[in-house]
Amino acid sequence: MTRTVHVAPERLDRWLTGFGERHGEVVYDVTPTSVTLSAEDGESAVVTVPFEPLAELSRAGLVAHVLTERRLGVLLVRRGGYGAGVFAGGKLVDSKVGSRHVQGTTKAGGWSQQRYARRRDNQAREAFAAATEVAVRILAPAKLDVLVCGGDRRAVDTVLDDPRLKELAALVRPPFLGVPDPKQKVLEQAGADARAIRIDVDQRVP
Repeated sequence: MTRTVHVAPERLDRWLTGFGERHGEVVYDVTPTSVTLSAEDGESAVVTVPFEPLAELSRAGLVAHVLTERRLGVLLVRRGGYGAGVFAGGKLVDSKVGSRHVQGTTKAGGWSQQRYARRRDNQAREAFAAATEVAVRILAPAKLDVLVCGGDRRAVDTVLDDPRLKELAALVRPPFLGVPDPKQKVLEQAGADARAIRIDVDQRVP
């Protein structure tokens, strides 16, 4: 049985130590994108390397990699809102969130349905344009090391298609975050989620 845990960078070294304490001697198989732990009792875990590639292929190299201070940008876009934030050392240093009303669907048919559809499309374009301007103002000049996105993939792609964000688009790295309509607290949590290390633990079945 496999379970997934997410660990803050500051807790990874202790988590690795604890895994060995619980399951016995651990062998590490380290690649630039993942680190597999195989324990004496048969338990195993796979650590996904955030912001790959990992340069120093060792446990110490992994810990140093995740603790490296980066200027992290977060861009969240949905039809109903957007958020952009710059994080340094895990702290939010600059941000902007906003919301836009986008007409919901209608059960009406014929011309009425088409009219609503056109209105929704226009409102969505206005929302994405507003998100683009925020990205240009907040994220583009921030000298980011990496950008993590979330919300609606098509909406994010629409924003990053703007020529002014060409350099920003090249910094995008996983994970892609699933979020509700962005508010300030959603943006702050997204920053923590973007930094968290994913670990898939393969538990032995008794």
